[in-house]
Amino acid sequence: MANHRKKFIDLMDKGIAVCDTMDRDDLLFSYKGILYPKTVCSPEIFKALESFEARQEDVILAGYPKSGTKWVGQILTDLVTTSAENNEDETNSLNDEELEEFPYLEVGDAEKYQRMEKLSSRRVIFTHLVPHNLPESIFKNKAKVLVLVRNPKDVATSFYHFTNVMSPLPSYETWDEFFTAFMTGKMPWGSYFDYICEWSKHVDDENVMTITYEELKENRVLGVKKIAEFFVLLLTEEQLQAVADRSSFQAMKENAHKTHGAFGNILFRKGGVSDWKNLFNEDQNQEMDKMFEERLGRTNLGAKIKYEVYCKA
Repeated sequence: MANHRKKFIDLMDKGIAVCDTMDRDDLLFSYKGILYPKTVCSPEIFKALESFEARQEDVILAGYPKSGTKWVGQILTDLVTTSAENNEDETNSLNDEELEEFPYLEVGDAEKYQRMEKLSSRRVIFTHLVPHNLPESIFKNKAKVLVLVRNPKDVATSFYHFTNVMSPLPSYETWDEFFTAFMTGKMPWGSYFDYICEWSKHVDDENVMTITYEELKENRVLGVKKIAEFFVLLLTEEQLQAVADRSSFQAMKENAHKTHGAFGNILFRKGGVSDWKNLFNEDQNQEMDKMFEERLGRTNLGAKIKYEVYCKA
């Protein structure tokens, strides 16, 4: 797990350097009505992605930005690696080349999908995309997808801090300005509310499992076990506990430089629940509460978020 993701680090360093010379209004582009950062995504990438061939053995993690995908992605990678070592199965192990490849499906260069064809199973893949913008092969070939969701107030809070230190993303002079953008869906990777609505349509699919950031924080060991069972990753109780221990926020923060280079300090900020209380005012609380009830209150994923527990002042 100490491997440097060289392609990941090089891509981010290059993107940051380019963005330092760009105007704020030029940082994003629109593709099929959704905004994406120009320096890490492109129309060419999305076009090439359409022909990506998913495998049934792929291990896919989907989550809206700042929902904890880096954290859960680390858990998945650890589970796949440990399971392969148990079976001495070279075809299911993650080699150095794969560990160095940028894991987000829609981020990188258009040639990455050709490189991914040469990787052995199980490929660990992350994405922030809504279902209808993913390659059709993921659903046609029944690749398993773990959908990670987090309460919207903490997502917004984390996204606000993240975007203000990441030059590939627009920065905001005030929290109020960011809140307006978040609520109107003018965000990289689109609207949080649209994202949850779209994935909620797939929660009953046999190849889809949902888990919340909050339940993982409450009981990380149980969450790790559920994830391993869903992807049929065979580990002993001791190994599952070890994966859970290695995925504590403190352990990942301490290891961030090894796994993500200098960028790691930006990725792992607090990793808690209810940090939103430090930013939201009463009017914003009420606006978010109303939006959630109208858009997500009657959806399957909306119920899993336990909004009453985590988002009420």
